[in-house]
Amino acid sequence: MEYRTIGKTGIKVSNLCFGTMSFGGIADEETSLAMFNRCRDVGINFFDCANVYNKGLAEEILGKCISDCRDEVILTTKVYGATDSGINNRGLSRRHIMLEVENSLRRLKTDRIEFYFVHAFDETTPIEETLQAMDDLQRQGKILYPAVSNWAAWQIAKSLGISAKESLARFECIQPMYNLVKRQAEVEILPLAQSENLGVISYSPLGGGLLSGKYAGGTRPEHGRLVVQENYTKRYAEEIYFETADRFTNYASEHGYHPASLAVAWVMAHPGVTAPIIGARNLEQLEPSLDALKIEMTPEWRDEISALSITPPPATDRSEEVSK
Repeated sequence: MEYRTIGKTGIKVSNLCFGTMSFGGIADEETSLAMFNRCRDVGINFFDCANVYNKGLAEEILGKCISDCRDEVILTTKVYGATDSGINNRGLSRRHIMLEVENSLRRLKTDRIEFYFVHAFDETTPIEETLQAMDDLQRQGKILYPAVSNWAAWQIAKSLGISAKESLARFECIQPMYNLVKRQAEVEILPLAQSENLGVISYSPLGGGLLSGKYAGGTRPEHGRLVVQENYTKRYAEEIYFETADRFTNYASEHGYHPASLAVAWVMAHPGVTAPIIGARNLEQLEPSLDALKIEMTPEWRDEISALSITPPPATDRSEEVSK
């Protein structure tokens, strides 16, 4: 296992992060504990969660998992999504953040959260209010560092400027979506992270299962997130994504790798990524992602795999300048 430092924090984390979105949902408590222990066995010390995962059950189960190793692991959780039907129980207002951090701490059975993520952009709350609330939580010791997920590069950059100007705790880690068929993060988000020395834990390295091999050859399984979850169905609706996944699956097979292992290794090899977030419904599904640790991917090999998909245009859209 390789350990990498998150930005300027000095905190070292495994180069794979385990996401617990399945805890208390498609993975019962026993299976969740087994996956947690398997991750610990291979050296993973980094676990990602959110207050809305399975209505708080994921945090509760993760809290039980870490009960005898709390100081050995690095935790994240998130705030933004609706926690019930209350009109103010969502978003990034100071009120919601202050209430939800207490709920997360209680469910996780811990006194602090290493990286506390805002889970989406809140158009109704000024960034300044959100940043001030996060700064207060850091000063109180309830979180160690603010972090951000699913914001555009301009929104992250704006927040960093506000934090610097107002002497507030800045976002130290970001969590964008990134995989072989969804490469938009390469255009501005990952360069921003590298420029500002931010940690990056990217999610969906398998594209919701699209790059796992089970959709190869036009196959459409009866089960799986791309089939049963509307947000994933819409996210990967374009046929070009399936065509890319088919090319990639064939490539992986020709080179003797499980496509899931190679897909995770491809993300892990980007110089701007600290640790991809892997997830699973059971131990059997988890193993191929863990096998990415055995793959030593060179920059040249990564470029070869990248050529299987469409490279997004540069931020200026002046594609003719890419090779310069």
